[in-house]
Amino acid sequence: KSGRYDPKHTAVAMTQTGGQCRASNYVALIKKALVNAGFADVPVVSLTFGGSIRNDQPGFRVNWLRLIPAAFAAIFFSDAIAKFYYASVVREREAGQALHLKDRYLQTAADLIRRKKSGELYPLLTQAAADFNAICREESHPRVGIVGEIFLKFNPFAQHQVTDWLIGQGIEVMPPVMADFFLQSFVNNKAWEDAHLQQRTWTSYVSNWMYKLVKRQIKKVNAACAPFGYFTPFCDVFEEAKEASKVISLNAQFGEGWLLPAEILAYARHGVNDVVSLQPFGCIANQIVSKGIEKRIKQVCPDMNILSLDFDSGVSDVNITNRMLLFINNLKNQLQ
Repeated sequence: KSGRYDPKHTAVAMTQTGGQCRASNYVALIKKALVNAGFADVPVVSLTFGGSIRNDQPGFRVNWLRLIPAAFAAIFFSDAIAKFYYASVVREREAGQALHLKDRYLQTAADLIRRKKSGELYPLLTQAAADFNAICREESHPRVGIVGEIFLKFNPFAQHQVTDWLIGQGIEVMPPVMADFFLQSFVNNKAWEDAHLQQRTWTSYVSNWMYKLVKRQIKKVNAACAPFGYFTPFCDVFEEAKEASKVISLNAQFGEGWLLPAEILAYARHGVNDVVSLQPFGCIANQIVSKGIEKRIKQVCPDMNILSLDFDSGVSDVNITNRMLLFINNLKNQLQ
C-alpha cells in the first residue's frame, strides 16, 4: 500500500520449523490476510527443512548447493560471535566494549556474505578471538545455560530480557547455538532409518557425505576460535544425540525434541549445572518435553538445577524476576 513495492513482483517469505508447531499455521493466516487486504496474487513462500508443510511455489527455486556452504558459514560465525560476546560482556574492562565488537563483526560478516566471500568468515573469527580476548579481565563467573523453544531462546524481547538480567547479576550466560538446530536433521534421518520408520535410500549416503563436510567446518571453526580464553568448542551433534538417548528416544523429533535434553547434558559435560529452559506456555512440542525429561535428567546428572520459565502474552516481569532470583540463590557463594 505504501507504493514502495510492486505487488506483481513481490513475495512474502517466512521461515518455518514445520511439524506440530503452532507457527505452522502462520503461512495460511498470512495468505488469508493478504487476500483480505486485496493482494491475492502475492505468494507466501515457506522456507523449511521439514517436509510436513505443503506450500509448493513453482516460481520459487533456490540453488541449495550454492547456498548451503554460505549458510553454514554464516550460522557457525554468528554462533561463535555469540559465544565470544556472552563470555566477554561480564568480563569487559569498559562497559559497552563487548556489544561494540559483536555488532562490528556481525556487520563485517554481512558485508562479506553480500560480496559472496563467505569463505573469509573463518579467518575473521581468529581476529575476533584476539579482539574479544583484549577486552576481558581474567576472572571467573558462575555460568548458566539457556535451552528451550527456538524463538524464545534466541529472541531477548520474547523472553523478557532474561539473558540480559542474568548478565546484570554477574552471571556468564552459556548461549544456545543455532547450528545444532539445523544439524539435528542428520541425526533425525538416521534415527528413523534405524527404527524402520523411514526407508534407507541413496540419499542416506549423500547425507553421510554432507555431514563429513560439516565436521570439517566445525573443526575449522573450533581451531579459529581456540585462541579466545573462554571459548567452548562446538560439539559433534551425533555425540550429543548419543548422550540424549540416555534420557529420551531419538524418535522424539517434534519441536526441539531430543535436542533439548542433549543441550542440557552438553552443558553438564562442560561443568554447567544450572540451566534455564524457556518455553511458550502450552507448547506441546517443547513445554511438555522440557518438563517431561527433568526427572530423567536428574537421574543422569544429580547436580543439575533446571528452571522452566513459561511465556505467554500475559506473563508478568515481576513473576519472571522473582523466579530468577530464587533460581540464582544457590549461585550467591560463587558471586561473592
